[in-house]
This record gives sequence, structure tokens and C-alpha cells, in this order.
Amino acid sequence: MTARTRARTRTRARTAVASALLAALVAGPLAGAAVAVQPGAAASGVVSSGGDVPADGGPDIVALEKALTGIPDGDISAALVRVGGKGGWTGTAGVRDLRTGAPALEHARFRAGSTTKVVTAALVLQLVAEGRVKLDAPVTRYLPGLLPDSFTEPPTVRHLLTYTSGLQPGANLGSTTEEMYPNRFRTLSPQRVVATAVAKGPASAPGERQKYQNIDYTVLGLLIEKVTGDRYEHRADVRIFRPLGMRHTGFPAGPDPRIHGPHHRAYTDIGGRTTDVTEWNMSDRWAAGNMISTTADLERFLVALFRGEVVPQPLLDQMFVVPDVEGATYGMALERFVHDGTEIWGKTGSRPGYHTVLAATRDLSRTVVYSVNAKSAREDGFPLVARFALPAFDRWTSHSE
Repeated sequence: MTARTRARTRTRARTAVASALLAALVAGPLAGAAVAVQPGAAASGVVSSGGDVPADGGPDIVALEKALTGIPDGDISAALVRVGGKGGWTGTAGVRDLRTGAPALEHARFRAGSTTKVVTAALVLQLVAEGRVKLDAPVTRYLPGLLPDSFTEPPTVRHLLTYTSGLQPGANLGSTTEEMYPNRFRTLSPQRVVATAVAKGPASAPGERQKYQNIDYTVLGLLIEKVTGDRYEHRADVRIFRPLGMRHTGFPAGPDPRIHGPHHRAYTDIGGRTTDVTEWNMSDRWAAGNMISTTADLERFLVALFRGEVVPQPLLDQMFVVPDVEGATYGMALERFVHDGTEIWGKTGSRPGYHTVLAATRDLSRTVVYSVNAKSAREDGFPLVARFALPAFDRWTSHSE
């Protein structure tokens, strides 16, 4: 079979996995979150691919299909991958529920984690384009009283967007998944997070170093609300989600721990046991990481953003400027990454049981969005990126068979 023929063919492969595999994944009953396998249930995997490989090359479909093979496994229960640009491809694999073995859903909703920050950055830059916010103005111009006297030099809006504010992290409900799990239904407001952060004083002078953290974007969420006089979630909806037709993207209502609509169950290891962590109040992540979306919606947003349809081109160009700070890799929300000579801009997102990526070349010759339900979602995410994202940027070779 030639590479071109292979790329045009849509295949559906169901892989039966013995009940013993699921039994190995589930290490007994858990308080409040037991994962029990129905008798005779089998894990199912579906891989579907399609699209023409252009003459000048396309995504490495063989590697992408291989990445989805064998799911569910000991770590990953489901994976959704969408590749666009020159040569499109979609893949779905795994199960939506370990109890039943029901197959994964291509359009499932998921917790998109810190990819939310790209939406927040876009909202701020829209306000800049309208003359309501200035990039190099101190944040205290828009949030008076935000900073105590220990801040002799307040960070600017640009500093917040590029993770160079010098702020310290605020209060949290635990630094590890095991610590957070007992608190998963508690509420920690963004205002409380910010208040506890600024009370510590600055960690460094603004612009001195780049440190990726949530606090910068939590402050930006407050800025958006102050400037617009509206809730952050509603501004995201009316300014971005609705205009782009992102019908399955939004935020939970306050502390609501559920994902409404079709979705996959999420799992992680707590105390050495497989634990269902789907229901979780993520409101403390708010403008930094509380969005729920689908791969199709995130792809729509990514393409529109890079085309200059969300943020005007001059400001969009500034999103891709990495500060002149030692070790810096981020522009505004997005991180720069070079793979085999190809410059890629993207953002990862991780919550317990969920790992998400959106990434593209600036010219949109290649885009990738994925959501993976993985126990390792909050660990080092590079193995997942290497498995599910990087093959999208590898040039197609013939893979003669």
C-alpha cells in the first residue's frame, strides 16, 4: 500500500483487551471513587484516519497511528488527536469509561487545563486593540489597590502576559494530586489566590526572569473583569467562543465539578490505586486553566487566532515575541519549540487525568490538537507530547509496505 493510498483510507480497528488488563489497571475499591469493571467488559480502541497527503509532504500518519495503538494501556485510557494544515488526519482510541469498556468518543469534551491561558491572552489583546488597556501600563492602573507597598515597581500588563511579572504563587489546595484529591470539591476563589500571592511580596523585579505560573493569568482574569465590568467567563463566550462557533467550549458554573455533555472518565493513581478523578472543582484555576472544550473547537480557535481573526495582526505578532531574558521560551501564553528545524508555537494543559496540547507552525502549514486521558497527565508531559504531537510535524516519508 502506498503512503498516499494509506492516507486516503479511513480505517476502524477495534482491539479487544482481556478483562485481566482492566483488572490490572484497577487495584481494588477506593473510598468515594472506586473503579469497578463490569463482568465481561472489554476495553475497545478505535483508530480512524483520513485525508490526502500533499505532494510536498504531510504528517507522519504511520507514527500517529502507532501512537494510538494499544490504548487503553496502563497509563492512558483514551486519546483524541486532530491534525490540520497540509494533510489532515484525525484519530480516536481507547475507552470513555473503564467500568464498561465503551469506546472513546471523537467529539468528547474534556478539561483543557492551561490552554485556557491562550484565550485569556487573546481577550487582553482585544482590549489593547480597543484602546482600553495598554501593554506597558502598570497593572495597578486597572486594578488599583492590588499590590501592597512591598511592590516598589508594579508589573505591567506585558509582564503578566509573558510570565515575567515577578509575582509569587498564591494559595492552593495542594501541590500534588494526592494532596489535592481530598480537597477536590472545595472552592478557592481567584480573589483569594491573588490576595495570598501579593501578600508575600515580589519574588523578583518585573521583567527580570521568566517563570511559568498560573498567578499571572489569574490576575489578568481580574483585569478583564475590571475593565469590561463583566464576568471573565461571559467575555470569553461573547468575544471568542460564540463568534468562532465554539459551541462545545465554556467554563463550569462556579464550583460545579462536573463536565456536562459527552465526555470521557479521567483516572489517576492515588495511593497506588486507579482513581476516577473526573468530578473536580477547578474554579481556583479560573482564567489560568478552567476551560472545558473539544479538539474540534480548540482547532477552530487555534486556526482563527494564527490567521489574525481573533487578535489584530500587529498585536498577534507580539504574542510570538519571547522576552530577552535568559532561558525564556514563552511569548504571550504560547511557548516556542523547535523540532527538527521546524518552529512550533503551542500550549500544553494538564489537570488530574487530562492532558491537552494545541500547537501550530505560524503559517498554519501544520496544526495539532489533542486530548489524552492519562494517569501521568500532571507529570512531565514531554513523553505525551513526543508520542501524540510531534509526529504531526514530522515530514511524511513513503513508509513503503
